[in-house]
Amino acid sequence: MVNEKNETGRFNKEEVLKLAEQDFEKAWKETKDLIKPKRINSRYPRLQSTYGKTHPINDTIESLRQAYLRMGFEEYMNPVIVDERDIYKQFGPEAMAVLDRCFYLAGLPRPDVGLSDEKIKAIKNLGIDLDKAVKTADTKSTKNKKLTGKEALQNILHGYKKGTLDGDDLVLEISNALEISSEMGLKILDDVFPEFKELKAVASSLTLRSHMTSGWFLTISDLVKKRSTPFKLFSIDRCFRREQKEDKSHLMTYHSASCAIVGENIDINDGKVIAESLLSQFGFTNFKFIPDDKKSKYYTPETQTEVYAYHEELGEWIEVATFGIYSPIALSKYGIDVPVMNLGLGVERLAMIKGKFTDVREMVYPQFYEYKLSDRDMASMINVDKMPVIDEIYNLSNELTNICIENKDEIAPCEFILQKEIEFGEISKNIIINVFEKEEGKKLLGPSILNEIYVYDGNIIGIPESFDGVKEEFKEFLQNGKDNGVNTNITYIEAISLKIASKIEEALISNTKEFKIKIPIVRSLSDINLKVDDLAMKQIMSNSKMVDVRGPVFLNATVKIE
Repeated sequence: MVNEKNETGRFNKEEVLKLAEQDFEKAWKETKDLIKPKRINSRYPRLQSTYGKTHPINDTIESLRQAYLRMGFEEYMNPVIVDERDIYKQFGPEAMAVLDRCFYLAGLPRPDVGLSDEKIKAIKNLGIDLDKAVKTADTKSTKNKKLTGKEALQNILHGYKKGTLDGDDLVLEISNALEISSEMGLKILDDVFPEFKELKAVASSLTLRSHMTSGWFLTISDLVKKRSTPFKLFSIDRCFRREQKEDKSHLMTYHSASCAIVGENIDINDGKVIAESLLSQFGFTNFKFIPDDKKSKYYTPETQTEVYAYHEELGEWIEVATFGIYSPIALSKYGIDVPVMNLGLGVERLAMIKGKFTDVREMVYPQFYEYKLSDRDMASMINVDKMPVIDEIYNLSNELTNICIENKDEIAPCEFILQKEIEFGEISKNIIINVFEKEEGKKLLGPSILNEIYVYDGNIIGIPESFDGVKEEFKEFLQNGKDNGVNTNITYIEAISLKIASKIEEALISNTKEFKIKIPIVRSLSDINLKVDDLAMKQIMSNSKMVDVRGPVFLNATVKIE
């Protein structure tokens, strides 16, 4: 038969071509059965493709990189760690105010830890012999020399003090030197040398860069000695600022997209044209350049400028960048004898504008905030609950669905019987399903059997095929759901038929001879054999959305197995 596949799921192409030669129209129609449909829980929209997702900050950084490169700038990485002396050189009298917002780097001091008699005794009490000879690494001082465990341990502590041994190697070196386990080495460090646990960090004069300016002075001071001017540079990297607190517009770490133009004839006009050229690539038009009231001392007087731009899509003026000409005083301290224009903008600020975010924290760290599922996401999380495993019984549910749809409007008293013989193991079983309605004048089934499950605006709703008899106040909502929601492509009768088929499979296993099914009015998803992922239900409840699948089904059926 042309509609049969072999065990591998492949069809007989020779048979298909033979039938097509005999009667193409017939072959075209019949070979449809060779394409086996997926089971209902594997169909769209439960079937989803998976793909990676980029972060809006990195997207914006890449867009800015390409924008700068198109404008002829070269990319550089500026130093992140800056000595406070450079802050004084660059910012002059303002240095203390700037340093107040800097993070200082601190480190643990290297204590001079000796081996007192008390410590030796404590180590010996742990069962370790410090007097026996041990193996040592070959160094100028220990080569071909036998050391006791005590001497080896003293050398390790001395090496740590001098800085030739890192703190995270202490346990390993002690364990190797004394020929003990790493667990015992850790116990010695923890129990015998409590001074290591009592160490307090001591601040250095090194700071984390709070402004990209701090790095530009260092970079440009070297480059002007090595290449001719003019040249144009850009750098996009992290800065760190000790804010009093983080809020919807401030983080303690942010990305600066900064550029510098170095050359003899550079002035404030270069800042204006660079701002316009850069920002026009991001949808901004009609620029305003307003003197900045801050008047930072590392800029030449009357050059520090705020850039406001009109964004067509947002329909408003937005402050997006700042530029200025570095002060000749600060430049001279670094041996730079030509003007430098510096423009900077916050990547997070631009990303918020592009993505229409209102809280920088939620944009940068979405993992710490509520994850919003789309209607498409939620639709993929709605599945049929009970489903038969055996293909023959699964296909029986399709036949039951078709019989119910074809005869749903038959007037009672009436009944419709589906009978099928199924091979169950080595035994042939006769399945008889009787769908009936006894009450005179009623239809075989209620009008909701053809309702389909939709997800619309975060709600899960059952939408009827026709809105006849639906109250006026619900019609608009249901129509919007049908037009704009995501259809799960699951009807009530399909899911119910699969539940009946699943009970048949269970009955075959338990050797049950007959059972009844009665589903009057649907009030919940479980009534129609559907389940929803907990994530979707959590979002529905937290956002005061609803699951409304109410509707009359009035299905009565008996199943006999012979």
